Amino acid sequence: MVFEDKMITNGEPEEEEEEEEEEDLVDPLDAIRQKCEETEHCVHAHERLEACETRVGSRSETAEDCTEELLDFLHARDHCVAHKLFHSLK
Repeated sequence: MVFEDKMITNGEPEEEEEEEEEEDLVDPLDAIRQKCEETEHCVHAHERLEACETRVGSRSETAEDCTEELLDFLHARDHCVAHKLFHSLK
């Protein structure tokens, strides 16, 4: 008598051991974000954020943080992305 190992699959088809190579998916959001960061409004907001970070970084003791500037930059970028993203989805 020969003993065979069998896997209980609960009605699911058995998986093949060979894995097919999957194509690397590219997130369109990353490309659109980069393009939006180059727009005039985003560049201005990013410059304000960098200026704030430089100012805060130069001081040893300060209660100032750059939250407002960061949120302004993210808002400008996301506003631009929102108008372009859904046109590129399939």
